[in-house]
Amino acid sequence: MGVLKVVFGKEVMDNFRDRRTLMSALLMGPLFGPILFAFVINLSLKQSLSDDTEALKLPVIGQEHAPNLISYLQSENIDLVEAPSDREAAIEAVKDGTHDVVVVVPAEFGEQFAAGTPALIEVISDQANTSAEREARRARRALAAYGQELAAMRLTLRGVNQLALRPLNIDEVDVSTPSGRSAILLGMLSYFFIFALLTGGMNLAIDATAGERERGSLEPLLCLPVSRDKLIIGKILAACLFMAISLFLSLASFFVTLKFLPLEQIGMTPNFGPQVVIFAFFLLVPFALLGASLMTLVASFTRSYKEAQTWLSAVLLAPTLPILIVSILQVRPSTELMLVPSLSQHLLLNGLIRNEPLNMLHVAVSVCSTLALGALLAFVCARLYRREGLLG
Repeated sequence: MGVLKVVFGKEVMDNFRDRRTLMSALLMGPLFGPILFAFVINLSLKQSLSDDTEALKLPVIGQEHAPNLISYLQSENIDLVEAPSDREAAIEAVKDGTHDVVVVVPAEFGEQFAAGTPALIEVISDQANTSAEREARRARRALAAYGQELAAMRLTLRGVNQLALRPLNIDEVDVSTPSGRSAILLGMLSYFFIFALLTGGMNLAIDATAGERERGSLEPLLCLPVSRDKLIIGKILAACLFMAISLFLSLASFFVTLKFLPLEQIGMTPNFGPQVVIFAFFLLVPFALLGASLMTLVASFTRSYKEAQTWLSAVLLAPTLPILIVSILQVRPSTELMLVPSLSQHLLLNGLIRNEPLNMLHVAVSVCSTLALGALLAFVCARLYRREGLLG
């Protein structure tokens, strides 16, 4: 244990002295993710909320052919603006982005309406433009609502109860909670946490083999009267420490960031208080041993620091694959899935955010399986550290 402490302390001090690398590992990973997440979500939510409250600027060609329709649109918080001269000009205006959507009321509208046949109205939009499509959907909803009111009035004038066209009365019962709905947006937080954890100790894991070899200090290091097992285990534990620090900074950053998101305005209340942050830390920190051992193992087969960085960039994506698959398939937690690292942490963290009661058996299986796999990879690293081919 004395040798391990010496190696561990030496690696920690060396990493603290490399301030540029330390700032990159402990600031870029933990802070970049929360800042980017908050910016994108905040911008999206504000755009959605403003779209529902602001008046829609809608150009309508042929307003004189449907005066009642125009009055209805104005009552639905829709402001009519100057429209292009004709249908062809409207198509060009939508293509070049001058207008998001243009409504065309043909001259035959009055005749078709009086004859009781479906009257044609054209909604010209670019469905490949997502921002413009929001405006088009809003215009189509208003037109559809006007059509439903007209249909109800026609049935009433003919002595037909309009309820005859609605044989079913569907009442949707939503059993979700504000915390559960917040998981729709926050379900990928586990990816940011695992990514920040891995980046926190990546440079130190690379330096354990590829860095020492490239500097020419690996051979003198191995000549010391210290077993190679203790050397590599001490380096792995030092990487685990910085991964844990990076994880804690990431959790704290998201805790602060979520306070500035207007989630309550859309009926979402994330369960991410101080107790959840602490529990999430102890839930995710066992992944540090697995991440440090895996990175050290991969770096031991590389010839240079740059080559190790290239390979470990791919390793950073590996934990996201189970998370991506389970997000698409909407898998529920089970004891068998708790055996898969990163996936088990993702499922348990989502349960915390939804404020669901945690299954302590799942927690125990997740922690033990992740630590066991990490210890196995650390053992493999120690065995590989004995081979003379490590010197290149």
